Amino acid sequence: MNRRREMVELTDLERDALTELVNMGVGRAATHLSRMVNDQVLLSVPTVDIVSRQEASDFLSARERNGLVAVEQQFQGSFDGRAMLIFPEANSLELARAVLGGDLTLAEIVDLEQDALAEIGNIILNGCLVVVANALKDRLTISLPAVLRGDGANILKDKVGGGDELVLFLYIDFTIRSRSIRGYIALLMGVSSLQSLKQLIHAFIEGIAAEEPTSAGTSPHGSQIA
Repeated sequence: MNRRREMVELTDLERDALTELVNMGVGRAATHLSRMVNDQVLLSVPTVDIVSRQEASDFLSARERNGLVAVEQQFQGSFDGRAMLIFPEANSLELARAVLGGDLTLAEIVDLEQDALAEIGNIILNGCLVVVANALKDRLTISLPAVLRGDGANILKDKVGGGDELVLFLYIDFTIRSRSIRGYIALLMGVSSLQSLKQLIHAFIEGIAAEEPTSAGTSPHGSQIA
């Protein structure tokens, strides 16, 4: 496992560039969600890491002991895999209520919860994936969202027999209706897809560096994607 991870490990500059691109994507998603709920929504991704599926599962199990909800979408392009928005099950009705509005009864919200969660996941995951792909000059085909429930091991389990699958794991800060909801974005990809993504990020950074005059104290990607 360590050898596979070494093959796709991001440099600090590549990690910074990817983090900023993802934050652009979730920032765009936050704007769409703010319009939906008619209130401020804040989203940010402070950390990006590549871990094994087991490590991601263990992390989720240690942090979230009462069940998880995930919205999953498949994506295909120069790199492909599964994207998941994951958050504690205890927050699912609260999220659904924020999107559906306060005029519905609890029973009505429960009935519509699945659709509301799928819409939230679709907005956030699409925002993240599309912005990253566009910046890297790639195009992704993204499936319709599906809602999953269970613990970390169940949600992240291998569905396609891809023994080399690793997880690009992103912690997400999610504030909606003045309430803070922790969550996670997990991109499950094989080593070859992660290598392709790494190459695209490297080319993106080189392209930015070639376009900008070098100046002391300025990162080669900061002014372009911050």
